[in-house]
Amino acid sequence: MRLILLGPPGAGKGTQAQILSDRYETDKISTGDILRDAVGKKTPLGLKAKEYMDSGRLVPDDLVVELVRERLGTDSCRKGYILDGFPRSMLQAESLEKILKQRGELIDRVLFFEIGDDELIRRLSGRRSCEGCKRVYHIEFNPPVKDGKCDSCNGNLIQRSDDRKETVKARLKVYREETEPLIAYYNTNGLISRIDGLGKIEEITKRVDREVSRADDDYPEVRSGD
Repeated sequence: MRLILLGPPGAGKGTQAQILSDRYETDKISTGDILRDAVGKKTPLGLKAKEYMDSGRLVPDDLVVELVRERLGTDSCRKGYILDGFPRSMLQAESLEKILKQRGELIDRVLFFEIGDDELIRRLSGRRSCEGCKRVYHIEFNPPVKDGKCDSCNGNLIQRSDDRKETVKARLKVYREETEPLIAYYNTNGLISRIDGLGKIEEITKRVDREVSRADDDYPEVRSGD
């Protein structure tokens, strides 16, 4: 099984990617995972990426693509993989297409998580992280027992800079400009499944399961890489 999960920040892609990964014993791969893994293993590409990360610069698309190529070539990806939030741009999507053709692989389905901006802002701006153990809370959906304090270590809970309302709006603007066009790109091959991102995790998981099961049953011939 090879899947791509797309959607705006805060849409729940990461949660559903992990559920799918655990259920099907398939690698979950996100840009963050790839960067941390390569940097931690001190691969040549990881060392290059570390230079950008240490200086606070964005890792260039071409380097991210090469890191993805490297990761897809590992033994753990032989049974398939779930790309969580990658590709993020047309350049990355076109590069991924070339990689897949070179490997003789096909994407089974692209799951697009749909959710309104107001709900996304509510989800992201309500997150709080522990300064000590890094445990994550939400002021509405998963509040701590004691306001402003971590249940595990009693550390102070803070709002990350990228979760502030103004920053969230800026992130959504970038998503609309750079990533949303991928929906039309993958829809031309009939690969897109639209997932309603509202509701409880279990409800969304059922919607995801239906589309994943349809990938092999109803769409055996509309695969990326043909």
